[in-house]
Amino acid sequence: MTNVAIIIGTPSEHSRLNGILSFALNFLEGKNVNTEIVNVRDIPAEDLIYAKFDSPAIIEANKKVENADLVIILTPVYKAAYTGVLKTYLDLLPQKALVNKTILPLVIGGTFGHLLVIDYAIKPVLNSLGATNILNGAYVIDQQVERLENNEFSLDKEVEERLEKQLTLLISK
Repeated sequence: MTNVAIIIGTPSEHSRLNGILSFALNFLEGKNVNTEIVNVRDIPAEDLIYAKFDSPAIIEANKKVENADLVIILTPVYKAAYTGVLKTYLDLLPQKALVNKTILPLVIGGTFGHLLVIDYAIKPVLNSLGATNILNGAYVIDQQVERLENNEFSLDKEVEERLEKQLTLLISK
């Protein structure tokens, strides 16, 4: 069985990123994968800000990444880059935490103006953590994720097709 760690880097509980997360989880269901979630927002802020490497929450999150064969990174774009909360967590991963792992970045942003955030902001940090197999990922405009009731979302058909293509590529690695 393949282990997949999903790192969610949004500080907002009600982010449209949840629509992408739900799609990914539904896609992975029944695909002979074990999925572990690292929701950075659930890690105590003090542990993140003060870099408490010995924090039980940090140790548990890092163990999920360590045990993963595949890693999905989900983040919204804030100020032309991934979120600060995600960066704070990535700084607490061991230096070579992503060696021999296939990484899939999935990003949501407000405009096409931030389309290159994956290549110019996210990939360099992942490379510094030892990642050498980073898939192209998917950049989604927030208008392509419709907010429904009960924290549910509907994605544009084109977005679903792109996500399915990237997720299929991920689990084939």
